[in-house]
Parts: sequence; structure tokens; C-alpha cells
Amino acid sequence: MTIRVVLADDQVLVRAGFRVLLETEDGFEVCAEAGDGEQAVAAAVEHRPDIVVMDVRMPGIDGLEATRRITANPELAGVKVLVLTTFDVDEYVYEALRAGASGFLLKDTDPVELLRALKVVAAGEALLAPTVTRRLIAEFVDRPENRRIDVSAVREITDREREVLGLVAGGMSNDEIAAHLVISTATARTHVSRIMTKIGARDRAQLVVLAYESGLVSPRRG
Repeated sequence: MTIRVVLADDQVLVRAGFRVLLETEDGFEVCAEAGDGEQAVAAAVEHRPDIVVMDVRMPGIDGLEATRRITANPELAGVKVLVLTTFDVDEYVYEALRAGASGFLLKDTDPVELLRALKVVAAGEALLAPTVTRRLIAEFVDRPENRRIDVSAVREITDREREVLGLVAGGMSNDEIAAHLVISTATARTHVSRIMTKIGARDRAQLVVLAYESGLVSPRRG
């Protein structure tokens, strides 16, 4: 399967570097580039890529607002957003996930890790493994002003699904959940899929945010 990518960054040299990296690797195709958020949204609508690699700071509409517009468009339901930036700023990470991004990486990430991240996101998983992402989610959802989403849907899931949701919030993959609960990976995947359907989550990133904001999982310090 070829992963089709839109590169959204206001730096031409950055986009060129990413294009070279992706086009020299089997399984990737750069279908468009964008220099600002408005162009990124337009490119997503026109090309319907698998992933938009989105910088945060861009002129006009920034990457966070562009991410919101893409993820809110029902016609772009299959388009994932991977936020990539030089700015390791707490608000950016948390707001990127709230906006619907499927992951967050810094631009100084090793090329091999970037390629792996794109494959993970394209497969429908959320890129939540980096310690910085878990720490920031835990830190921000502990603030009352950030509890803004409708968490009532959590009441609709079963006890087993609550347990699975807690493990997803801990950053576990389907394989790890299966091992922890002594069930098959297929069963773990089914549980996750049913939870997403019941609460209307776009992907695992939203499951994590919901788990914290509903109080199902408590932020841990240290």
C-alpha cells in the first residue's frame, strides 16, 4: 500500500527535505505541498491524502486551525494529521490532539522514526508513545479549564471497555492490551473499535483525551 502524503510547512527547504526522504522510500508518495494552513486544507480536500504532515506555526491559518478544519470535515474522514514542529511547547501538543491530530513529533526526530510514525498513523493508530505527549496530556487535562468536551458517552461503554480504554490511555498498543488482559489481539482490536464507535472518537488520540477528561484515568506526576 502506498501512503499518500501532503506536506504542510512554510519553509520550502523543510518541505524539500521531507519530499526527498519520502520519495526515496518505498511505499510513500508526496501528492502535494502547502505553505500555509489554508493551502493545507485545500490540498487535503483536493487530493484526499492518507496523511497531512502539518507544521504548527504557519502564516495566516496556523497548523492547529488547519487541523481542526480537516478533522471537522466529514468528507475528509479518512485523512489523518501528523503534527510536526520545532516547538516543544505544552499548549501546542495538547491543542494538536484536541484539534484531532493523530500524533505529534518534533522536526529533529530521526528520519527512520518519522517514517515509522507515518506508517503508524496511516494504519489508524495514534502516535502517543513519545514521553512528552503522555506527560503533556496528563498535565493539561488536570486543569479544570481544559475539561471542555462532552464526556457523557463514557457512560455507554461496558466495564470491560472501560478497562480497555484505560489501557489505551496508558499508551498501550493492541498487542500490549491483549497480553495484559490475556485475550487475542483481534479481540483487543474489536474492543477498541467498539469504544471508538460508541463515543464517536475519530482515532486513539481522542480516546486518550476523553479517558483523561472524563476522569476515567487520573494524571500521574513525576
